[in-house]
Order: sequence, then C-alpha cells, then structure tokens
Amino acid sequence: MFDGVQSLDVTGPLDVYAAANEYGGDYRLTTVSPDGRPVRTTAGLRLVPDMALGDFDSGVDTLVVPGGPQWWNAVADPPLVEGITRLADRSRTATVAAVCAGTFPLAETGLLDGRRAATHWKLAADLAARYPHVRVDSEAIFVRDGRFITSAGITAGIDLTLSLVESDLGPDVARAVAKYLVVFMARPGGQSQFSVRQQSPRPENSPLRDVLDRVAADPQGDHSLRVLADRAALSSRHLTRLFRTEIGTTAGEYVKRIRLEAAQALLEGGDEPLDTVARRSGFRTEETMRRAFRSQLGVSPGIYRDRFRTTRPAGAPRTAGRAASLDFGVPSRCLESSTTTDSS
Repeated sequence: MFDGVQSLDVTGPLDVYAAANEYGGDYRLTTVSPDGRPVRTTAGLRLVPDMALGDFDSGVDTLVVPGGPQWWNAVADPPLVEGITRLADRSRTATVAAVCAGTFPLAETGLLDGRRAATHWKLAADLAARYPHVRVDSEAIFVRDGRFITSAGITAGIDLTLSLVESDLGPDVARAVAKYLVVFMARPGGQSQFSVRQQSPRPENSPLRDVLDRVAADPQGDHSLRVLADRAALSSRHLTRLFRTEIGTTAGEYVKRIRLEAAQALLEGGDEPLDTVARRSGFRTEETMRRAFRSQLGVSPGIYRDRFRTTRPAGAPRTAGRAASLDFGVPSRCLESSTTTDSS
C-alpha cells in the first residue's frame, strides 16, 4: 500500500481472500507499505499495514499491487518500485497481480516488458505512452500473461481476485465466495469493460447513429451491408466509409461484436441450448457463434457459460448490481493450482 492508493484496490481483494478462507482456503494475508507507516487513500481513509516492505523477508505466492489515480507519484517512489521488484523476484513462480493503476508501478519495474497488460480504460493511453514495450489491452477486464495478471478499474479487482481463487481452489469455491459477497461469478478476463454500443464513438452522422442503435436493439435481425445502407438511405460504399471514419471498424465487425455481446448476455442469464442462443443472438449457427467466441474471448460458449453462471436459485431474479473493488499488494499463500483460469 502507499499514499494515494484507492481504498477499494486494497479492501476488495482482501475480502475475497478472507471469504475464500471460510470455504477451505488457507490464505495468509499480509499488507505492507514502503516504510511501514499508515497510508491515506483517495477516500481519506487511513490504512495501517502489517509491516514495511523492507521488513518482509518471507517468500510470497501471490503479490497484488493496488493503484491510485495519481499514478505518477507511485512510479516516482523508488522504495515502492524496488520493493515490488524484490518481492516479485523472490519467487520466480509467484503470481504477480496489479489492479487498475497498480499496473504503472509494476510496469516501472520492467517486469511487464513484452507482455500484455490491462488497466483502467481512462489510463490505457498513458500506460502505452510511458511503457512502449508493454502491450496494452485497453478493453479487457483483466489480462493474464504468464505469471503476471493485470486488471481494469474499480470492480475489475473483484473479478481478478475471484479468478485467482478459482485457479487455487477450483470453481466451486470461487462461486461460493462470489455468492457470499453478493457479486456475479468472475467475468472472463477478455470481456470488454463497456458494452459495444457504449464504447463506440458517437457518430456525427445522424443516419449512422440510427443504424448503430437499430443493430444494438435487434442483434437477430438482418444486418447485411445492403440492408443497413437501405435503412440509412445511403449507398453501401458511403456507409462503409462512414463506419471506417467514425467508428473505426467495418459494419460487419460491428454487427459481430453486438451479436457476441447478446450471446454473452443469453449465456449468463439462462440455460437455453447453444443452438438456440446462436439463433437468438443473430449468429444463425452454433459453429459460427463458437468461432466468434474463440477469436474474441479465447473460450468456447459452453466454457463461458460455466465460468459466468451464478449460484442463484432457479427462477430467482437476476442480481442487478455488483460490488465494487480494486486491488492492492497482498502477499498471500496460494494453494497448488489445478484449475486453469481463462484470461484472453
């Protein structure tokens, strides 16, 4: 922990690990700050660490680095960066995680060079500019590259930590922890931080806005380029040019992303057969849907459903909210992992 850290980066993962200990885990949680003194969070809370970074002389199985909005202060703190480096290097098999802007001090160590990494969407450009050797993923909830795992902002710390618990103790324990904390089972890391329509640029062209809205409202509909152009009263060539210049992609790719998001929602919220999900989301065939999931999320639709399924009773209303949290540097004792966590 360090001054200016976001409190949810610290308390969220700690609560996940503490809850896991109620379901068979054996995590030993230790909090540290560069000098061992209390730190003040962005919310004004004072957090008291267990010890100073330099006094921690044990090995770690998992090191979690929190973040704060003023990341430039963290990367300019030599004791903090050196302490992260020392703990990460102490065990070459240790899992090293960073939540949100915690990716910055971790990147400052050089340990992320040549690796994929995630951070809060608002900070992705800054991360890429300061650390050109890091392959920044500006959309993913969290990214795993070898023993390094980094996440997006705020609530993504919960997803990241649940993923680590699932790797350590299996999906049943992770699901029990998620239920206890009243959050959804961990979102797969490759899931976007925002909905497709929400993250798409707002077009200046009114007919194009109407096209985007209609596709998002009815993924199952006929959204071929010709049909879309007719709806907008534009030529196919003009519409293609508008998609390229204002959205940064093709009409076909936009439609596929909308349908993928629709399929994700259907898989998360029901038990319909995969071929039914494919038809309702506009993919037409199960195989087409499977290829889209593999290429975009790195998992099959069936695995996606299994990973995201909640433990709510059948017929119960779907939980509307998520608990928020981001994560901090918690050296923790992780049991031998037997379950692989999807991260792409």
